[in-house]
Amino acid sequence: MMGSKQITDGALMTGVYLIMLLINVFVPFVGILVFFALPVPFIIYSYRHGFKPGVFMVLTAIILSLLVATIYSLPITLMAGVGGLFTGIALNKKRSAYETLAVGTVGFLLGLVSVFLVTQMLFGVNWVDEINTMLDESFAMTEGMMDSIIGENEATEEQMQVLQEQVQQFPDIIPSLFAIMALGLAFISQLLSYKILNRMEQKKLKFAKFRDFKLPTSILWYYFFGMIFTWINIDTESMVYLAAINIFIVTGLLIALQGFAFIFYYTHVKKLSKAIPVVIIILTILLPTVLLYLVRILGIIDLGFSLRNRLKEDK
Repeated sequence: MMGSKQITDGALMTGVYLIMLLINVFVPFVGILVFFALPVPFIIYSYRHGFKPGVFMVLTAIILSLLVATIYSLPITLMAGVGGLFTGIALNKKRSAYETLAVGTVGFLLGLVSVFLVTQMLFGVNWVDEINTMLDESFAMTEGMMDSIIGENEATEEQMQVLQEQVQQFPDIIPSLFAIMALGLAFISQLLSYKILNRMEQKKLKFAKFRDFKLPTSILWYYFFGMIFTWINIDTESMVYLAAINIFIVTGLLIALQGFAFIFYYTHVKKLSKAIPVVIIILTILLPTVLLYLVRILGIIDLGFSLRNRLKEDK
């Protein structure tokens, strides 16, 4: 049986969520900002009371959101509820900040997949077809602009053909995009929850310094297996290829984060300007085709050869 404290907290947090949901659905601009805070009530409640009460709150919020808002709020509540539940349980179990982030990312990924399935079954939205239509329209618009500015020539046609091939591969990496979105949502909602819990309960929850971020070495194997299977698998429509390309993209992104973390660590150890890693990140965003590969290679070397330990020994 749930105690009076659990019931009171549950009613309060569900009420807070519903208010934020109404703002998100009906108030332009402000609703976009509120969207990132929607999982916070689920995180706080699950953190305080555990798994079963957290599940009960998610189910209650789903029912009430259908009554108070519209049926279109169901996907939002599913995503925020499941992601918030996973993050809150990890906090309840006293996991480290990055372990909590990993668990929360899995939760938000499950929530996004639920949104994908619910919108397809209830609302008849075929996301793959919608994305293909949107990409085709964007490609046609880009091609028209290129023809009007540069004019039709063989070089332009070759560039557009390469671009079209890249665009056609976009639906194949939807799982990777889901994973990246889940990671972003998990990080923002966890950070907001830390701020609120630290103020409300005088906690000292925080992420470790980014320079101390370190992935398990085993992720290198996933990265290399994904890369190898994308090379040797000729059939781009096969499930093996689709799994490999998405594993390759996600692990590649994580290894790039490892590379950036090492840059921050190196500048800290060598007492260099803090502006250096920030400038490198900005340049990588502006020139990703070259610099992102270099940062990823740095992350691979850091993981595979323990560069940080060597720096400590050299100090």
